[in-house]
Amino acid sequence: MLIYSFPDPQRAPRDAPLAYGGDLSAGRLLQAYQMGIFPWYSADEPILWWSPDPRFVLPPKDCVINHGLQRELVKPVWTVTFDQSFEKVMRACAEAPRKGQNGTWITDEMISAYTELHEKGFAHSVECWRGGELAGGLYGVSLGGVFFGESMFHWVDNASKVAFAHLVEKLIAWDFELIDCQMPTKHLATFGAHSISRSHFLQILEEAVRKPTRVGGWGESR
Repeated sequence: MLIYSFPDPQRAPRDAPLAYGGDLSAGRLLQAYQMGIFPWYSADEPILWWSPDPRFVLPPKDCVINHGLQRELVKPVWTVTFDQSFEKVMRACAEAPRKGQNGTWITDEMISAYTELHEKGFAHSVECWRGGELAGGLYGVSLGGVFFGESMFHWVDNASKVAFAHLVEKLIAWDFELIDCQMPTKHLATFGAHSISRSHFLQILEEAVRKPTRVGGWGESR
């Protein structure tokens, strides 16, 4: 049963928000992700809800790990953990400089909301450590057989790539169908992420979210 009301994402603008306002309560966020909608806005804006067309996605089994990253993954300098420092990863994603962007959409309001989702077992982080210090990582939301990637960062070269590769390994083992990358990035394109139509994405999503959700901590280290 739908708890919160959103416009039909099939009828949303291709490159503009489909709705604004509301709140970032856990129930509303989970409803939005289930419908292929996510919040994306700046601190001086109301909450904006998006379902872009096309959608940037990566089936975990299609992920490409190039030779350079394969060599990096076997180096003993990296330690990768899951769900050990969720808020720290979010804040690092907010602080990391991004080419062509001023400021961040990861506001304190967003951090509070997604930390609550994490505490409820729906949002997860991957941490990559080097020398006992957080070197990179990522976070996102998990529903059914879909991981909705939100953001990633690195303070040390290759750290976010190592974190992402470990996430993909886990998602393949758990038979996840899709990583939703939302918007195109050159970084994720190197892993094989590509654009599909919103209608195709929503078809895949409808089936994939029917799988049981792995609620709770994903904590482990490698």
